[in-house]
Amino acid sequence: MNKSLVIPVFIPHSGCPHQCAFCNQSIITSQASGVPDQQAIHRVIDQYLSYQGNRQRVEIAFFGGNFLGLPSDIIESLLEGVKGYLRNGKIHGIRFSTRPDTITRRKLDLIRPYPITVVELGVQSMNNRVLSRVKRGHTENDTRHAVRMLKEYRYSVGVQVMTGLPGDTPVSLMESTRKVAALEPEVARIYPLLVLKGSLLEQWYRAGEYTPPDLDESISLCKEMLHIFHSHQVRVIRVGLQTGESMADKSAVLSGPWHPAFGHLVFSRMMRDKTMGEIDAVLSEYQKNSDSIIPQSVSLVVHSRSESRLRGDRNENIRHLEIRYPRIDFRILKDDAVPVDGVKVRAG
Repeated sequence: MNKSLVIPVFIPHSGCPHQCAFCNQSIITSQASGVPDQQAIHRVIDQYLSYQGNRQRVEIAFFGGNFLGLPSDIIESLLEGVKGYLRNGKIHGIRFSTRPDTITRRKLDLIRPYPITVVELGVQSMNNRVLSRVKRGHTENDTRHAVRMLKEYRYSVGVQVMTGLPGDTPVSLMESTRKVAALEPEVARIYPLLVLKGSLLEQWYRAGEYTPPDLDESISLCKEMLHIFHSHQVRVIRVGLQTGESMADKSAVLSGPWHPAFGHLVFSRMMRDKTMGEIDAVLSEYQKNSDSIIPQSVSLVVHSRSESRLRGDRNENIRHLEIRYPRIDFRILKDDAVPVDGVKVRAG
């Protein structure tokens, strides 16, 4: 089944009551603050529609700001501005991101006439102490209330959460993640916190008041969060920032676990863990039924779409396996009967 084409329209900082300590949407989106006019939105839509290919479903997404925090007339103008594309069948749904404390019956009644598919909440954390520290301006209870109301209105719920927030710890982060997952959102996004130029966090970083987790620690944290979401049947649709051109400017990111393929690193680490577990199980069984202590060769069988995850960034996973099992020759075989997130291990 082909994925939907999602057309992002960024509204950096628009509708936000203030700027959170970690935020600089203008850098993340490569776009100045403000709401684009309809002509600009139509240009974005037409450009992305040219990339549609054989994808049957198209959605437009208003990201980067606080959609329901906008004045009602601007919300209606944005939604009305894409009605023509909805009528002619070029766009099939609308999604947006917003703060939990903007979910009110008045705002939900305002958007009810439009084909809203997903409402994504900028939850970030379910720890009130952490939320207060980063000047988020909402609470855990705001998130709980928002999810309940969205489900009452029968909207699909997305959640956006962050790792590395000031005042957070691995223990409190996993507790927060379990609380978010227990709300049963349909989808989730996980973003590692970066120290962006122009943010309040930059001041804390330069004053030595905040040090972000490094890349390896952030990968481990996101991996554990993924396990929690998956155990609650919550689909994680992104790990790491989907960045604009300015994120390639190293001066814009002062510190933090920035990597252009961060999500791939996390999923590769998960695949490595799974592979080692399967290898250990096969070796244990092999030793019971063979005169040899270990086999000379082991085949790792994966779906063709998963070979890159198995290998890891620049073959990092394979090198790790060769160090952990130095007397075994590893071979990679592809078999599309294997689940995309699975691996089969064959000894001998």
